[in-house]
Amino acid sequence: MFSTEIGKENLHDFASPAFKTAFEFLKRKDLAELAEGSIDLENGVRASVQHYDSIDAANGSFESHEKLIDVQYVIEGKEYCYVCRRDGLTVKTPYNADNDITFYNETEKYSSVLLLPGDFVVLGPEDVHKPRVKVNESEPVKKIVLKVPVEI
Repeated sequence: MFSTEIGKENLHDFASPAFKTAFEFLKRKDLAELAEGSIDLENGVRASVQHYDSIDAANGSFESHEKLIDVQYVIEGKEYCYVCRRDGLTVKTPYNADNDITFYNETEKYSSVLLLPGDFVVLGPEDVHKPRVKVNESEPVKKIVLKVPVEI
């Protein structure tokens, strides 16, 4: 989790069956060979295998989720994931329950998490994030985003 404040809302049980399923999946030796698309796993976890070119920060959007925790794991390439708290942000696109996503207007108050191959970040509902941001130049990135149900 990326958080600067400990509270009930950002203490998730990493020993839960859902997180165990997610992290076991990341131990697979064939991650780089997986085709793009979604894979339904046990305990309500879904893996989304993605391949894209990293983007200019201005072309991305800050987002958050309510029902699902993101585990974003980079297989190839590198990117920044900007992260901040929701407090003080203004909503650009209201919550869409079907896609479990809210989009926010830009903010200058965020931290940059550099994700290199083998790195991951865990992003809970309190973690507004803008992924896919290029480091220096745009480059191909292969990433797995695991969607883990919130269990509070």
